[in-house]
Amino acid sequence: MSSPNTSEESGDRASDEETSEWSPGGGRDGGRPPLVALLGVALLPLLVAWFFRPTLHAVVYALYTTPLLVVPLVAAVVAGWFSAGYARRETPSEYGIGGDDRQVSPLRVAGVVFVVGILVLSPVVNVVAGATLSDRTMAGATTVERLDDVDADNPRIVTRAVAEQYASNTLNRPQYRVGETAITVANGTPYWAAPLSPDGLFNVLTKKQAGTVLVDTTTQGANVRVVEGTMEKGIGTVFFESYRWHLLKSGEYLVDYGDPKMVVENGTQHIVVPYSKPTFHLTPIPHSTPSWGGVAVVDPDGTVRTLSPEQAAESSVLAGQQLYPEDLARRRVAATKYRNGIVNTFTSHEDEIEVAPLPGDDNDQPFFVLTEEGPQYVVAVEPYGEAQGLREVWTIDGQTGAFEVYRPTQSLFGPQKAADLVRQAARQTDWNRFSPAEPILTVIDDREYWQVRIVPEDNSGIAYVAFVDAQSGDVREFEDTDAIRRFLAGATPTNATGGAGDAAGAGGGSGLGNGAPTVVVQRVAENGTVLETMEVYGDETVRIRQPANGTETGNASTASAGSAETNTTAGGIRAGA
Repeated sequence: MSSPNTSEESGDRASDEETSEWSPGGGRDGGRPPLVALLGVALLPLLVAWFFRPTLHAVVYALYTTPLLVVPLVAAVVAGWFSAGYARRETPSEYGIGGDDRQVSPLRVAGVVFVVGILVLSPVVNVVAGATLSDRTMAGATTVERLDDVDADNPRIVTRAVAEQYASNTLNRPQYRVGETAITVANGTPYWAAPLSPDGLFNVLTKKQAGTVLVDTTTQGANVRVVEGTMEKGIGTVFFESYRWHLLKSGEYLVDYGDPKMVVENGTQHIVVPYSKPTFHLTPIPHSTPSWGGVAVVDPDGTVRTLSPEQAAESSVLAGQQLYPEDLARRRVAATKYRNGIVNTFTSHEDEIEVAPLPGDDNDQPFFVLTEEGPQYVVAVEPYGEAQGLREVWTIDGQTGAFEVYRPTQSLFGPQKAADLVRQAARQTDWNRFSPAEPILTVIDDREYWQVRIVPEDNSGIAYVAFVDAQSGDVREFEDTDAIRRFLAGATPTNATGGAGDAAGAGGGSGLGNGAPTVVVQRVAENGTVLETMEVYGDETVRIRQPANGTETGNASTASAGSAETNTTAGGIRAGA
């Protein structure tokens, strides 16, 4: 009888030994392979998430900047705990309250409370955050009595949509395309700059950014040049070669990066990305507001440099550039609608403002312009509601981020009315094919004008530029870049005659008064782009010669100053008033 017992005991011992080898301690000495495997399985998702953290940035940043999530989370935990206690007292069932799987379990109760809490509190926290941002903006802004005069040598003439057309129409590289444009300053001149990015799936996977396209903003013609040079981490490339992927891996992570801007300094390209970071507030409820965090610079070799606002303003590479985040400038100005409190914003609307809507394509404020005092953002605001007069003008220093607000002491037309005045004045313009675009408040000798560009519907060029006196409504139109610069420099008296319906310029003279050209000669390409312009003054005449075999044979025609228009059959040369 002892043998079977011995056999059973030995079998039990063997079974115990086999089992002990897979115990959490691992084998007889507490073996480690199972524990290591469990840790590996647990760490693998974390490692994958860490490697692909740039793709998770939007979600992580949204959670990070929403401290209010703590409130519904605590409420959900409390609701789930009370629900579980009630279920144990009433019906101890594995399904929850009532013993039926159709009943609500504590986990479901917590989930519902969390979701409802977010839906209810999100609008509240957005309003509270807007009011806090308004208070900070109003407290930090300086009220000024006048606006800075525009830099007459560097006017902003070409709109964004027209610049993109100019850049695309002159591009002769089939494997690349023109990316998103942004204004940059090179050697003191503002340009619309766009990356030269790979075009097509195969090229995106195999090629890098090949350069930067620059379109001169200060002339009506298509003055386009390309800065060649490969960017190791560029714009429009495959994700692991993208500047943003590299930025979120090597630079700051818990910040909000703005749109990239190409900056060319001494022939060297840089990708410049202003960014904001959150500032947290506990009262009256937990919330956060954005503030300027700094500027990230990506060099051609892919090196990332993160600069504070003070360091960016002192950088020679970034001299004269727009360093303040564009979206943050608009958001802060728009938030000042809460200046008289949240209740006022939803009831009486006293002194409430809104950022003025503008006609044209891609013409959202703020506008970046060069003034005699340096680079600035300009944001025009109008009263809340149906009123369209000019209420305030906010300017933001592009280098330091200093906010200034100008409040006119007299009634001034707003940008929408300025566009209407241009339509009324230019009765001969076919407004089915042309439209006013990008009205920018421009100060000339302490007098406010709306500078409005008139562009074709296909944004193929600038037909002419109109200046609307914001006080009187007088309209002046200019087809020539030099005429625009002379007007901006104050060559025309501000009290010159002419009302809203007395437009000069396109089809009727330039409107410059004394010293203005009486004939403008334009050399035009086949696609309608103005390549060169010449002005004729006083008693001067225009001679157009037709060369034969490279030799001038005589006058094809002669147009005296004041003649309406002269055409030749060779080359399509036109001299027009």
